[in-house]
Amino acid sequence: MAALATVNDPEIRRPITELGMVKNVDISPDGVVRVGVLLTVAGCPLKDTITRDVTGAVSRIDGVSRVHVDMDVMSPEQRKELQTKLRGDRGPEKEIPFAKPGSLTRVFAVASGKGGVGKSSVTVNLAAAMASQGLKVGVVDADIYGHSVPRMLGVSERPTKVEDMIMPPVAHDIKVISVGMFKPEGNTPVVWRGPMLDRALYQFLTDVYWGDLDVLLMDLPPGTGDIAISVAQRMPTAEILVVTTPQQAAAEVAERAGSIAAQTHQQIAGVIENMAWLPCPHCDERISVFGEGGGQTVADALTRTLGARVPLLGQVPIDMRLREGGDEGKPLVLTDPDAPAAAELRRIAADLGKKSTSLKGLKLDISPVKH
Repeated sequence: MAALATVNDPEIRRPITELGMVKNVDISPDGVVRVGVLLTVAGCPLKDTITRDVTGAVSRIDGVSRVHVDMDVMSPEQRKELQTKLRGDRGPEKEIPFAKPGSLTRVFAVASGKGGVGKSSVTVNLAAAMASQGLKVGVVDADIYGHSVPRMLGVSERPTKVEDMIMPPVAHDIKVISVGMFKPEGNTPVVWRGPMLDRALYQFLTDVYWGDLDVLLMDLPPGTGDIAISVAQRMPTAEILVVTTPQQAAAEVAERAGSIAAQTHQQIAGVIENMAWLPCPHCDERISVFGEGGGQTVADALTRTLGARVPLLGQVPIDMRLREGGDEGKPLVLTDPDAPAAAELRRIAADLGKKSTSLKGLKLDISPVKH
């Protein structure tokens, strides 16, 4: 049992012994060990991983000659017990854990004024960089119409359901959920109106088992539409990360996307200028393909609008490998961490990850005294 306690469920990331997944253990005199494992659902896509990990852990025990792993499926009662163990005995009204006063998870809503500025690429690489730096990270692909995060992270499997709890797939140590994982066909369009968009976001935040996250990144659709408003209402403590490119046309639209914070009373973590320049392949000069200064312009304008300093967090250069990594599901910050674009994204991720947790929204154990 001590050896089996070193085996984590690949989705829940907790020991299978703690989750009640070990059905039985039989040891024969000749050292053959049979381990019965209860899967959360029939046809679990990660059963081969569990079999391999259990076999490896038990095989390392002295005297074990062979290991057999027998798979079974939890009963409805056992799944209900597991759900209660993970999320507590919640009432009929579901809660967003990240919006509760005691939550220590920092939530970043990654926004842009228009599409095509590389918002999703920035989101995915920031998440991968933070995870590689030891943080527990989750990503919500809230861009319902233009979802692309699963491809960029190399996620192909569908989420597993335990009762009414959804287990998010994990890639590069990042828990991720997207509407693209639930569609019957891969590239069919999502034709939803406002209330359905809000409902999808609500389910991503309440029905998905995220565990204890340090950081949750939300890849928002461009603009200031329904999802941006829903995030502000349901997650008022979420900090906004504004992504823009250098050209003034993009900067003006990005400024409008960030200015929503003035109406929703959210905090802006800062501005990231993507595609800032192209390193010349023949010399050390920088080629300003999309102009210059857009990121700083947005940061300065938002500072004036909000009355609080909004920093320019960084300028990410153009790198073909960043696009190639997105197509292949391999973030550049992991495959080539020393590339200029990757180094800048890793630096931004480190700065965001080490900031102290804000007291905004936390209940302080103090009361006013009248003198």
